Amino acid sequence: MKRTQDDNFRQISNRQWRRLKDDSMLTRESWKIFQIMAEFVEGFERLSTIKPSVSIFGSARTAPDHPYYTLAEDIARTISDSGFSVVTGGGPGIMEAANKGAHAGKSPSIGLNIDLPHEQKANAYQDIELHFRHFFTRKVMFVKYASAYVVLPGGFGTLDELAEILTLVQTGKTRRIPIVLVGTDFWRGLTDWMQAHLVGEGMIDPDDMNLFHLVDDAKQVVDVIFNHYEKRPFEPSDYEREVMLEL
Repeated sequence: MKRTQDDNFRQISNRQWRRLKDDSMLTRESWKIFQIMAEFVEGFERLSTIKPSVSIFGSARTAPDHPYYTLAEDIARTISDSGFSVVTGGGPGIMEAANKGAHAGKSPSIGLNIDLPHEQKANAYQDIELHFRHFFTRKVMFVKYASAYVVLPGGFGTLDELAEILTLVQTGKTRRIPIVLVGTDFWRGLTDWMQAHLVGEGMIDPDDMNLFHLVDDAKQVVDVIFNHYEKRPFEPSDYEREVMLEL
């Protein structure tokens, strides 16, 4: 079938439109760099004074009348009264409980909120409230200023944060800090699987199982943290600071 001049014009116009559309998307992605930089800068500036701090993780779906909520609140209050700022994801559930406990304590309560299509709504117990669009900038803030990680029962997000800190410590990309799993009954299935399959099949070293502790109450959490720092400062060494610049 013979092409008309209009057909040729239409084909050229469509090609130009696609190119303009691609160029527009590239421009938007390039400018995202500045948004990402802004998130890092704000995080560094506002969190540099919170040390020492403990990052607490757990499910956003835990109801206030659930025992895990009460446990998280108790742990955070004990940690706060022990002189540690408490950092959470700023949302509901375990995060709210931890911020609530810290807010009632002696040290600052911090929320690193993330914009999500659902589930995430900033809780009312944050002395310092930051908002992120990007998970990876938020992750850096959780790790960079943490003297310990406390991980309560949670879902994929909680598992993601747990895997992240285990990987960073195992590979030497951040300093060794206490990683405390709260709830023996909840975590035992996972740790047994790690021992049987990850260690058993040579995926990790047997000593990697010593990167974390299993506990059940607030006193045990604080004991693990203070025992770790009994002969070392809460602040990272000069060498550790250099390593953590490349998080």
